[in-house]
Amino acid sequence: MLVDDSAVIRGMLNRWLSADQECEIVGAFYNGAQAVANVRSCNPEIVILDIEMPEMDGLTALPQLIRLAPGLKVLMASTLTRRNAEISIRALSMGAADYISKPESARSGTATADFQRELLNKVKAIGAAVRRSKGEAPVASRFSRSPENSEKIQAVPKDVKEIVLRKPSQVKPEILAIGCSTGGPQALFTLLNGLNKPVAVPVIVTQHMPPTFTAILAEHIQNSTGLPTREAVNGDIPRPGEVLIAPGDFHMRLSREGTQKVIQLDQSPKINFCRPAVDPMFDAVAQCYGAAALGVILTGMGYDGREGARRIVEAGGSIVAQDEKSSVVWGMPGAVADAGLCCAVVPLTEMSFLLRRYLQGGVP
Repeated sequence: MLVDDSAVIRGMLNRWLSADQECEIVGAFYNGAQAVANVRSCNPEIVILDIEMPEMDGLTALPQLIRLAPGLKVLMASTLTRRNAEISIRALSMGAADYISKPESARSGTATADFQRELLNKVKAIGAAVRRSKGEAPVASRFSRSPENSEKIQAVPKDVKEIVLRKPSQVKPEILAIGCSTGGPQALFTLLNGLNKPVAVPVIVTQHMPPTFTAILAEHIQNSTGLPTREAVNGDIPRPGEVLIAPGDFHMRLSREGTQKVIQLDQSPKINFCRPAVDPMFDAVAQCYGAAALGVILTGMGYDGREGARRIVEAGGSIVAQDEKSSVVWGMPGAVADAGLCCAVVPLTEMSFLLRRYLQGGVP
């Protein structure tokens, strides 16, 4: 379902999504009130919801849509202003699955192409996750008209018991490095709220987000958890109890300067289509902390973090991943789990307890 007061944007989204065989448009509406009135009859799996609309805006419509259609996934759509970033982060804390950043103009070529790619990737990844969680057929087979594909195929989620787990490091962690993407903000609020305060080690986070959004995310984490949290700046020294967030459009790495570890930000090419990316952060953590590195991969699409996690494991450190059932999209955590790099794959609600034991020096 598309909800946007701009006929141009609705038409553009409709064209892009309808052209993909895995997507079907079940409704398109001018504002939140129309969406709320029609969500049950349209029965969408995903709603793309604009923020600023007449009569009823996206933030007002969001909780009503979720209440009327349990299990519905909502993608907030907004331009990159501070106000819209603030509203988008609030929406994520209220139950939205993710957000997409609309280009300022439909004629801005590169930005529009990036928006189109992000939109299609997120819609299909979230939709596939919803169907796997229900044990339903992949969308592609649903729309196939060939007789050989007409039979319903069950897509059963992976059994975590089949994943090969490694032994955790016997060295007490000196840093907690967290990587996440789709669904990450909500997961971060939950995870960081459950840690002992003050946290015994520095916490560094790479969340796939554009500029402006990462600064707002840091503010919300601090307000939600009470942990001192801010965007990292070049030359920062990670300190116990403090949370540093990679700023949008910058990779966050670390280097050694004497006895200290120092944050380094750069705008080198995107990695795994992302900047910031998790892999360079994990690579640097492995080099600087070795067996004292503890990495966490939370919900997110794609496989960013897998190779960096491999470096941490090769250096003797430990990796913990969120399980499939509690993830919005089990791309990133699934990639490290399938690669046999994890010492634990756990539900989000159990992860804080596990990490507290690790950080206290106890090995489960």
